[in-house]
Amino acid sequence: MGGHMQIIDGRTSVEEATLLITAFGEDAVIEAATRADRFRNAGDLSQFCRWRQIERAVELLQLEDVVGELH
Repeated sequence: MGGHMQIIDGRTSVEEATLLITAFGEDAVIEAATRADRFRNAGDLSQFCRWRQIERAVELLQLEDVVGELH
C-alpha cells in the first residue's frame, strides 16, 4: 500500500470485503482486483471503481499492523 493512508468510503465496501475474505481467504485481494479488471476491460467505470474500493478495503482488513492514528 506504499505507506499512504487509504480511505474507504462507505460501509458497503467493508461488508463486501469481509465477504470476499471469508470466501477467498488470503486470495481475496486478488479476487477483488480480478473483478475490477474485468469491469475496466468491459468499460464499466462505475463497477471498476466499486471493485477497486473493495480491493482497498480487503487490503486494510488483512493488515496485521495498525495504520494511522488511534483515538
